Amino acid sequence: MHVAVTGSSGLLGTALRAALTHDGHRVTRLVRRPPSAPDELAWSPAEGRVPTAALRDVDAVVHLAGEGIASRRWTAEQKRRIRESRTRGTRVLAEALAAADAGPRVLVCASAIGWYGDRGDEPLTEDSAPGTGFLAEVCQAWEAAADPAHAAGLRVVHLRIGIVQTPKGGALGRQLPVFRLAGAARLGSGRQYVSWVSLDDVVGVALFALSRDDVAGAVNVTAPNPVTNAEYTATLARALRRPVLPLGVPPVAPGLLLGRELAPELLYSSARVLPARALAEGYDIVDPLLVPALRRLLART
Repeated sequence: MHVAVTGSSGLLGTALRAALTHDGHRVTRLVRRPPSAPDELAWSPAEGRVPTAALRDVDAVVHLAGEGIASRRWTAEQKRRIRESRTRGTRVLAEALAAADAGPRVLVCASAIGWYGDRGDEPLTEDSAPGTGFLAEVCQAWEAAADPAHAAGLRVVHLRIGIVQTPKGGALGRQLPVFRLAGAARLGSGRQYVSWVSLDDVVGVALFALSRDDVAGAVNVTAPNPVTNAEYTATLARALRRPVLPLGVPPVAPGLLLGRELAPELLYSSARVLPARALAEGYDIVDPLLVPALRRLLART
């Protein structure tokens, strides 16, 4: 296949490009700067500009671009940037693909399990109702922004990605130096669910979605065995041979660093998300269990 990828220099995009290339596919990078290599094409979500003519020989587009959720404190301006970076870019791309008379017929878009909001211990599948809160509203608007492509007959897949596990970055990458230096501590009561997923499975489900003509709509990208924050903390501490501190971290502490709104939604909310669709369609999960997954991932560090 010939696949165009936005967000290709990020954590997920870099891993996906490597996997696509390894499998013999051709990858074109959609970049928001002047192209500097033969495999790059410029696009501008802010200006509504997509190189439609150059995409005529592309089979599929994977859209991963978006402002980092936790890259800055959640001011009103930063929340606007987070929402617009997802909704505007997705809509511009979807409308361009919908209007094209040739080119990609598949659009695979990143989304997130934030779509479900804070749901306690309720098992959540792709058929569950949407949640509430800022992240839930962003994810719902993010997915809705791809509606023009769906209405035009493209196969659209929304990857609702969980908490990605890789020592190269993301949540695990940020925790490792702290846990190694000071030990591990649960967040609050530790009863909130962590719907984790290895980076290898994020890439695997994306490739699966690209290759299967019968897969469309929402697909939860999580391991089938989510754990509570207390379980996750203890498991990571054992893998690092570090102690688990007796007291939980109250929301006020991360709130001072991340902001009073970001910390509760990002760290203390609970979503027990299950990959029902991927399992039903026959995807073979690489890392179903946290203990062996962390052992394998940490062996690379």
